[in-house]
Amino acid sequence: MIKYIRFVVLIVLTATAFGVNAQNSATTSSPYSRYGLGDITPLALPQNIAMGGIGVATNSVGGFNTINPLNPASYANIKLTTIDIGLSSQINTLSKTGFGNQTNSTFKLSHIAFAFPVTKRSALGFGLRPYSELGYNYRQVLPNFGTGLPADTNAINYLYSGNGGITKLYVGYGFGIGKHFTIGANASYLFGNLQQTQSTEIPSLFSTLNSRVEQSNSVKGLNYDYGAQYSFDFSERKHLVFGYSGSAGTKLTTQNSYVVSSYFTDAAGNADIATDTLINRQDPKAKIQLPVINRFGVSYQYDGKYLIGADYTMGNWSKLSVAGINQGLQNSRTFNFGGQYTPNIGSLSSYFASVDYRLGGIIDNTYIVANNTSIKRYAATFGLGLPLRPGNANLSFYKINLAAEVGKRGTLVSGLVKENYVNIHLSFTLNDKWFQKYRFD
Repeated sequence: MIKYIRFVVLIVLTATAFGVNAQNSATTSSPYSRYGLGDITPLALPQNIAMGGIGVATNSVGGFNTINPLNPASYANIKLTTIDIGLSSQINTLSKTGFGNQTNSTFKLSHIAFAFPVTKRSALGFGLRPYSELGYNYRQVLPNFGTGLPADTNAINYLYSGNGGITKLYVGYGFGIGKHFTIGANASYLFGNLQQTQSTEIPSLFSTLNSRVEQSNSVKGLNYDYGAQYSFDFSERKHLVFGYSGSAGTKLTTQNSYVVSSYFTDAAGNADIATDTLINRQDPKAKIQLPVINRFGVSYQYDGKYLIGADYTMGNWSKLSVAGINQGLQNSRTFNFGGQYTPNIGSLSSYFASVDYRLGGIIDNTYIVANNTSIKRYAATFGLGLPLRPGNANLSFYKINLAAEVGKRGTLVSGLVKENYVNIHLSFTLNDKWFQKYRFD
């Protein structure tokens, strides 16, 4: 029992570090994260991300007990204590007509998830993961005091930056009703800080005062996810599963601080300490109206051999408002599809025959509308599930999950930015039998 207590303490300490990191540094690098509440992080874990992000109608994957926050009804199929901890990295190349390319990279702790069975047909799960991520830094240069006239002197630099994010701490429960039907729900506490800055500089005019506008939104509140799955069992190993999950359109609390200041730049173009603060205002607490999100999925699984599936997600993001102001987004539509194949899950002669091979794709009409252009995202995914040697008495099972998402978002038309990105995900999954009572004759 001592080793379990130590492990839980480690999780708590890691979770604390995760929360601090999420609120104090940028974990993404995309100009499109400035819209809404930042880039919304998919709920799927690496084993599902590698299959195109499907998960609404999946529960166990590759013969393992897996934690699937995308549909809390899946918790009912967890038979062993399950722990999943992951890391992720993003390499993002930005392109814009006339400006060349810029490549950025980030690295972060992506999730901590824990679940254990309560009864034969129910389980409790909880974890910590990002809900949204904000991170961008770019410059717009206009000549001749920003008039756009063809003159090279007195150019104005408009600087835009943002960082921060919202973290999601959740606890959920899933249980079975009869042999084929399961339902579940997550209650989540969302918290974080979104910081955005806009600066105006005229570097060619000596002793010119520059201006900066800083806005910071402190966000916190409750949100709820819920779901159901129904399984048609054609045999002991063959199952057709239909799933539904949703996120409620709850209201979060936000408090905005607004600061306008003036400053000089030195000879190298670096900003000095603000010479004057023109406005320093903290607004009263207000509400963020989250959208309702509906997800539908179907999967077919031959246990220990293969799994294929597809999800369709509708997000009512046109209803997102902050302090009563609609954020000008559109409703999103996302299609995920993919699967995995395991040549011989019980192979003793070939390790690679027991590996899970995963593949998938994503077609996403995002909630972003920029310059009257709808922003779309397309991605291909692939990955591996690498089993490790079982623990003592075959009561502990381990797997390393690798996933890669290679995709693009945006376009070069209408003066917009196109992103070509590679997201790498790594997680360690443990299945163990805890809280077992032993008998001695």
